Amino acid sequence: DLKLGKKVNEGKTKEVYELPDIPGCVLMQSKDQITAGNAARKDRMEGKAAISNTTTSCVFQLLQEAGIKTAFVRKQSDTAFIAAHCEMIPIEWVCRRIATGSFLKRNPGVKEGYKFYPPKIEMFYKDDANNDPQWSEEQLIEAKFCFAGLTIGQTEVDIMARSTQAIFEILEKSWQPQNCTLVDLKIEFGVNILTKEIVLADVIDNDSWRLWPSGDRSQQKDKQSYRDLKEVTPEALQMVKRNFEWVAERVELLLKTKSQGRVVVLMGSPSDLSHCEKIKKACATFGIPCELRVTSAHKGPDETLRIKSEYEGDGIPTVFVAVAGRSNGLGPVMSGNTAYPVVNCPPLSADWGTQDVWSSLRLPSGLGCPTTLSPEGAAQFAAQIFGLNNHLVWAKLRSNMLNTWISLKQADKKLRECTL
Repeated sequence: DLKLGKKVNEGKTKEVYELPDIPGCVLMQSKDQITAGNAARKDRMEGKAAISNTTTSCVFQLLQEAGIKTAFVRKQSDTAFIAAHCEMIPIEWVCRRIATGSFLKRNPGVKEGYKFYPPKIEMFYKDDANNDPQWSEEQLIEAKFCFAGLTIGQTEVDIMARSTQAIFEILEKSWQPQNCTLVDLKIEFGVNILTKEIVLADVIDNDSWRLWPSGDRSQQKDKQSYRDLKEVTPEALQMVKRNFEWVAERVELLLKTKSQGRVVVLMGSPSDLSHCEKIKKACATFGIPCELRVTSAHKGPDETLRIKSEYEGDGIPTVFVAVAGRSNGLGPVMSGNTAYPVVNCPPLSADWGTQDVWSSLRLPSGLGCPTTLSPEGAAQFAAQIFGLNNHLVWAKLRSNMLNTWISLKQADKKLRECTL
């Protein structure tokens, strides 16, 4: 029911329309078309628009919830979604974990299956007439592109390169629970015309990556199955469509996790409540449930151990955070009586903080109970434990790393500009 404005752009597989009633946004409308080799091969595949839209919407939602800045706003219909209006940077960023496809042609002598640690980043200038030539970082900087008032220089190139790796690693981790290997990924960035920020834009669908179930190339479910066809017959096109449907069904599972987890904060006194609430708030940013309890290992050791048993008995993986000042017996007692992780996070007093912290650091032998003074640090410690088996928590941690790095990069640029 949206009122469509003029067509902003049209590509091989989508159309972009202005939205007069939603300033700063556009409608991304997918087509029932599949292409390969810069449209040297082109076919209509009924239902592809809906499949591509479902895939893109789920992927962008996953990345956005993790903390990656994207142009995605919301899914509007089966075949279209609303996005922030961006001026697109004409570069395809490619991130590879496994050597295959065009990389092997450009790098003779490298065998298919060679793995890159860290993932390899490449860029290609979008120029159909010249078959999208590979560019260097220096070429992109010297092009002196300017989009929505933002000049693309070293800082912007570094941000896009670092973001490409983070986005690939988040999606790679998200596919692993389904025993599916993300081999490589192609993405594009744009500059939001309102915020002037570089954001992940365009689409990420089954045309954008290589996916190998069980790491087996012969089971590929991506567009390569279409590229490899010697002849496009109706039967062959149905096979390709089934591969795309397979991906669209499973991509929705990227937004879910079977792994559970929680943080239980044990405070020695209700006077420590404000300190503990900071831990709970920080846990919420990672999507981790957090409960607060009051118990004293000195004054009620039997009750402390009873509470411990309560959380050990229901099978939910738990990280205990012990909040106790002065003489901290709470963390060591918990650590000595449970196989679950325990971390000390003592609230420090102005008068005795230096002396109090030693009771958390100096432990009896046989105990593994680390100490962090920051409530946010205690929550992050728990998130890193849960992130080993929960790709949604891991994605938030990875995105936090990226966003911290970007903020430092931008602060450095701003400082240099002020100095000049």
